[in-house]
Amino acid sequence: MKAAIVGIAGPRLEAEEAALFRAHPPAGVILFVRNIQTPPQLAALMAELRRVLPGNSVFMVDQEGGRVARLRPPFWRAHPPGAALGTLRRAWLSGALIGLDCAAAGFNTAAAPVLDLSVPGAHDVIGDRALSKDPAMVARLGRAFAEGLLAAGIQPIGKHAPGHGRAQVDSHLSVPIVEANHLEADFLPFARNADLPWMMTAHIVYPALDPAQPATLSPIVIGEVIRRRFGFQGVLVTDDLAMNALAGEPADLALQALAAGCDLALYCSGVYAPTEALLTRCPPVTDLTRQRLAHAWAKAERGRLDLDAESLARERDRSTT
Repeated sequence: MKAAIVGIAGPRLEAEEAALFRAHPPAGVILFVRNIQTPPQLAALMAELRRVLPGNSVFMVDQEGGRVARLRPPFWRAHPPGAALGTLRRAWLSGALIGLDCAAAGFNTAAAPVLDLSVPGAHDVIGDRALSKDPAMVARLGRAFAEGLLAAGIQPIGKHAPGHGRAQVDSHLSVPIVEANHLEADFLPFARNADLPWMMTAHIVYPALDPAQPATLSPIVIGEVIRRRFGFQGVLVTDDLAMNALAGEPADLALQALAAGCDLALYCSGVYAPTEALLTRCPPVTDLTRQRLAHAWAKAERGRLDLDAESLARERDRSTT
């Protein structure tokens, strides 16, 4: 199993993709709107993927609520953005309902919650995805949301460590440089949620921490801040290596990110040639990463509850911020 999670091109698994996954199986796949049409189509795609991937593969989806949602009406519930949650109970309810949607669709991992701060004047790439401008409230609401996901048996991913909220540009388009020397507020939600099973890195340069490399590629940020200062010992996955914040071939970036201390490289484009190159060159998951993945699976299993989606949805609809 290669230390990578990759996207695929469309709503069906192509023959060349299936052959690639058999020859160089990734740790998992991530699906997007281009891959998801209807529940029957998605079920068929999931079955195709399970036939070619190892049994313990990650099936990931970006499903935060609000504008970041790959499972959408009319077939799946609409969910409010992070900024509209406001209370711990409402955050837990949204996490649980999103988790139930994900689990029913065949996913086991969700790229949520967002632990970045809402920062006035920053780029709106985070915007209403942020839970609050108050670091302590972000920490509490993020934990509640993550516990809701776990109650549905879904592994949560806290993102984007060590903090994307101050970015003045969209890291999908170019590399943000966060010049702040005092980042304690940004760090707090991640540090207080260091026991989450997964976190995702930010493609951001923090000159006060590492003037040369964005966090995803920085042994300093990963080793000294995320691992040591936050105390995070779970699965660390990169943000999408196809984003324009990073320059270089995806396979090269994956190797750099893994060497810097990430457990898994995430490459989402679904374009076959760079995906093939990345999986061909990517090393297998390490023994330590296998242990971290096993811990993440176990945490989701321990957290699972018997939930009634309809009653939870009615309660959330009645609640206010």
